[in-house]
Amino acid sequence: MEPSELHRAVEAGRATAARPGLQVDDAIVIHNSDRVALRMVPCDVLARVAPLGHLSDSEFEVEVARRLADVDAPVAELDPRVEPRVHVRDAFAISLWTYYEPVGSEIAPADCADVFLRHHAALRQIDPDAPHFTDRVAVALREVNDREQSPELPDFDRALLSDTLSGLSAAISSDKADDQLLHGEPHPGNLLNTRRGPLFVDLATCCRGPIEFDLAHAPEDVGKHYAGADHDLIDLCRALNWAMFSAWRWRRDDQMPDRDHWRAEGLDQVRAALARCGLG
Repeated sequence: MEPSELHRAVEAGRATAARPGLQVDDAIVIHNSDRVALRMVPCDVLARVAPLGHLSDSEFEVEVARRLADVDAPVAELDPRVEPRVHVRDAFAISLWTYYEPVGSEIAPADCADVFLRHHAALRQIDPDAPHFTDRVAVALREVNDREQSPELPDFDRALLSDTLSGLSAAISSDKADDQLLHGEPHPGNLLNTRRGPLFVDLATCCRGPIEFDLAHAPEDVGKHYAGADHDLIDLCRALNWAMFSAWRWRRDDQMPDRDHWRAEGLDQVRAALARCGLG
């Protein structure tokens, strides 16, 4: 968020957390992109603050979190001291979560695969109204094909992303027999190592598809420890995920820090992933 919007978001988060009687002396920005994560101290609440245009996503995330908590999924939980819902204040959608202090070093590949297995098992026990991963690909494809939405994307790279998004989406979704509910974006930044063990965060991206779509977000060694995973399909999904990542970076209104670097890096990763699949 821009500095003025970030200031408003922080104040809205502080006021929302303090309203149930929690002590909020300060709000520390943990993450700032299209939405903001704030650690409230000393009450140790994590406030997720998004522009009101993301209200439905925030409500979906809270609903998924409530259902997953009931089946003991390895996910971050809503703060138990606060009503489990999305609060609206000053044109922001705000949800309040338990804050988990990160511990230890990187999660070992075998342990990471285990938490993926447990999370996928828990996801099979709930049935929210979630989109298919191809719906998300379609949104990215529209951004790429619309020159007004991605005016700085060079024509050569536009063709690369368009062909990759459409072609791989069709190839990966050709057999939906094994599709299930997924996290959607379980990259290392969305898997915290805590005193409770590894926990997934950012549940608003839940969608349906093959488990390989999730595994493609993890470090490559993780898939080797996940029983029954199709490694060729993981490679295809990894190329597709990089293409979606790149599509978001070329949006006119994208606010990711160091965006120019990630625009170039994303396209390089797409090409490398396609070459690995023999499609380069």
